[in-house]
Amino acid sequence: MNKDITLVVMAAGMGSRFGGLKQIEPIGKNGEILIDFSIYDAVKAGFNKVVFVIKHSIEKDFKAVVGKRIEKMVKTEYVFQENDVLPDGFVCPADRVKPWGTAHAVLCCRDVVKEPFAVINADDYYGQSAYKQMADFLKSNDKDYCMVGFRLVNTLTDNGSVSRGVCEIKDGELVSVTERTKIVDCKYSEDNGATWTALKPDTVVSMNLWGFMPDLFDYAADGFVDFLREKINVPKSEYFLPSIVSKLIETGEKKVKVLVAEDKWYGVTYKEDKQDVCAALNKMVDDGLYEGL
Repeated sequence: MNKDITLVVMAAGMGSRFGGLKQIEPIGKNGEILIDFSIYDAVKAGFNKVVFVIKHSIEKDFKAVVGKRIEKMVKTEYVFQENDVLPDGFVCPADRVKPWGTAHAVLCCRDVVKEPFAVINADDYYGQSAYKQMADFLKSNDKDYCMVGFRLVNTLTDNGSVSRGVCEIKDGELVSVTERTKIVDCKYSEDNGATWTALKPDTVVSMNLWGFMPDLFDYAADGFVDFLREKINVPKSEYFLPSIVSKLIETGEKKVKVLVAEDKWYGVTYKEDKQDVCAALNKMVDDGLYEGL
């Protein structure tokens, strides 16, 4: 089916644990970055527009390193996630440093995204099958949402703990996502490592690869007002996409199909991860999976 679908790339994060703009760290042999591989996979799967969510402070470097290449592959637009981009009646606290979160990042795209769209993190590698499943869903659906999840064991790093959204699934649909902020070797801790609870290695976790219809923006806008009323003065509060999704599932307004990618996810959560990611992606290039990149 010939249908316009857009990829929204969240690239405004500060990358605090990595230390710097990890979104534009070279990974490939010819200076390719993780976004290059993601866009290649997305275009191959059928996405025909990319929207980057960035900050004004990185605009020049980002466009020079990323935009000039991506713009040759697919229609490309940019939107800006800044802390002062708030609904009427709200003013950003003067001491606010942290971005408002993933749901706010997506909400910033409202004026340029009018078609079904997927959302990804700029610094994650999801793999070709993930984009194919997502594109097929977005082209065939006109109401419901979806998520491409990964097996927990395929998303871990040897270099530290990770945060993952652990999914509860029933009959192929998402029931809930529970954020576990300290996972090591398929075990999580809620008391800073004093005790650990095991998770099954094949547990499906969310890596922020969502598929939405344009009506998501209305829900996100309404939810953001409620969020700000409650937490605008909490310095590290964030408005997350899963909070919108969870509410829509609870109220029965939306069904969220869970698609599962069996590939390994790659990301540079820690600086030490880069070597393994480089080796894995360069092997894929050598194997011919990214011809012409």
